[in-house]
Amino acid sequence: MTTPDLRAALRALYDAAVDSAHPDTCLPPHLPPPPKGRIVLLAAGKAAGSMAVAAERHYLDDLGLPANRLVGTAVARYGYGRPTRLIRMREAGHPVPDDAGVAATGEALSLARSAGPDDLVLVLLSGGGSALWIAPTDGVRLAAKQALTRALLRSGARIGEINTVRRHLSRIKGGRLAAAAWPAPVLTLAISDVAHDDPAAIASGPTVADPTSLEEAREVLDRYRIDPDPGVAAALLDPRNETPKPGDPRLSTAEYRLVATPAMAVAAAESAARSLGFETLVLGCDLEDEARELGATHAAHALRLAAEGRRTALISGGEATVTLRGSGRGGPNQEFALSLAIALGGAPGIWGIAGDTDGTDGGGGAASDPAGAMVTPDTLRRAAARGLDPAAYLDNNDSTGFFEALGDLLVPGPTYTNVNDLRAVIVDRREG
Repeated sequence: MTTPDLRAALRALYDAAVDSAHPDTCLPPHLPPPPKGRIVLLAAGKAAGSMAVAAERHYLDDLGLPANRLVGTAVARYGYGRPTRLIRMREAGHPVPDDAGVAATGEALSLARSAGPDDLVLVLLSGGGSALWIAPTDGVRLAAKQALTRALLRSGARIGEINTVRRHLSRIKGGRLAAAAWPAPVLTLAISDVAHDDPAAIASGPTVADPTSLEEAREVLDRYRIDPDPGVAAALLDPRNETPKPGDPRLSTAEYRLVATPAMAVAAAESAARSLGFETLVLGCDLEDEARELGATHAAHALRLAAEGRRTALISGGEATVTLRGSGRGGPNQEFALSLAIALGGAPGIWGIAGDTDGTDGGGGAASDPAGAMVTPDTLRRAAARGLDPAAYLDNNDSTGFFEALGDLLVPGPTYTNVNDLRAVIVDRREG
């Protein structure tokens, strides 16, 4: 393959992962038959708009469901809304929640409570729902939850730990949405963006029992030395804010299904790599280490394969973390790519890409933010020619600035889905 071909091959692996998880592809086979009454559709997450559109097309066009039997609301992050017909589409803040999210959540809870025994509450979830469905519990101000979210994101806490705290400060998370709809039947169809596809972690589990406790939420804050707002501290001590647990009768009418997962996206990328003639080595679908550490370990694997003369695509998924130490711009995928480039040291014939499948990776919260970055054998040489010090950029958490200067950012725009990060490293010593 030539240099342009290898760049195209990397992008093809990323695109294959994204396409496999798009709601147009993965959702329709799982949509249930209409109930006797209404379908009350409640969607939240980065794929909420595209999931709502796919559901409308299925019920209104394919099945001819009367318009008066489909109601609902959907909320996605800014820039991720889609043109719906009957479902009310909202956009709100992510990863830091805002007043628009509060309004959208209030509407979802109201619709859930309106459902009767002949209705079906159809909950369409995807990553990002934790920030977008925001309903602070009594005594907790939105500003306090915003500040807490920022502190948790800066701390390097893993998403599961963050969601443990979120569930205990909310009126919708941790099974509370299903409890609000009870005794109406609830079916959740979810696109997973979390390690091991734990339903309690996807969008903080609004329709499933919560296995964590108030005590564990307090332990997360202690572990990362976060001193919360007094209202938050009081709420985490209040037993009334404990979440529904397994066996709660209000969850007895709730069913849950996964329609897309990180493992499915990795498998799609692996299939694409094989179709291009590469051997494949999957390093895992649920990797959650520090981005810079993952970059170094992927580089070590690639260098070993290159020394053996192998022509291989290394592929992994999961959600890397970044502990902020500097003041630069970036996200875990870009930081992974920068660490990968440094660890490869300009070795010939090794290429890499890392991108968040939702289309944005860290950044300022705009839909136009980069999703990740690409690494080539001459990344370090080109950086030196421009006077860029890769280690200094990494120390400042400024991976965006580094790859922006080289023209190697991955900027697909909103993908309208989210199955976590996709990382691919191609070893092909015939080029480079």
